[in-house]
Amino acid sequence: MEAYLQHLVAQSVGFALIIVAVVAFFESLALVGLILPGTVMMATLGTLIGSGQVGLYEAWLAAGLGCFFGDWASYFIGRRFKEPLHQWKFLQRYQSLLDKTGHALDRHSFATVIIGRFIGPTRPLVPLAAGMLNLPPYKFAPPNIIGCITWPPVYFLPGILAGVAIDIPSGHNSAVFKWMLFAAFVLIWLSAWLLWRWFRAGKAAPDAMTKWLPLPRLRVVCLLSLVATVVSIVMLSKQPMMPVYGHLLWKVITR
Repeated sequence: MEAYLQHLVAQSVGFALIIVAVVAFFESLALVGLILPGTVMMATLGTLIGSGQVGLYEAWLAAGLGCFFGDWASYFIGRRFKEPLHQWKFLQRYQSLLDKTGHALDRHSFATVIIGRFIGPTRPLVPLAAGMLNLPPYKFAPPNIIGCITWPPVYFLPGILAGVAIDIPSGHNSAVFKWMLFAAFVLIWLSAWLLWRWFRAGKAAPDAMTKWLPLPRLRVVCLLSLVATVVSIVMLSKQPMMPVYGHLLWKVITR
């Protein structure tokens, strides 16, 4: 997929920005976003930003507009077709998640709209549920705009970091640095996921992982992961290639 996107980007930067907007739109569109590998596609587009083939701020704007229109399309679909949607068998597969989303919107609509944009399964469901619950547009719009502004750089970031790493000159030190960078990223992601499970312990229904990570074990694993994350970041900061990487990353941000 990355090679195909790179081929398309080579044709025209404008065309590349259209691709960014379209990916963000469909990733946010009701139901379509449930089956689209949008997270992978956004990260792939991030590598093109990191390697300098697409400008960060142009891609940010394109993705922001794409997810804005996708969210509002989902909102009006939910508002207009709420009765048929309740009867649709495909949507009934996600009825439990939709019910939880609706309950969260009833209690904390502002926070739910923003947080929901950053959680894969709920991203295309929150605007749909907001429309189906007749959440007033003036309540949906402010958190939606905030989410559409903040979401693109977060989902571009893994790809940007990888794209910048690709541009580091080859050598033994660069290979070691890239592996350390990858390890640090994995540990950060793992620690965030474990902290989220710890925070949700007792609030969310048990799932397949609960058997392997009961709360006492989860606490220990989470603390160990946090320690490993801090150690990996400190070791990474002391790497000789870190100034080179920082310079390349700064060029992406200021380009």
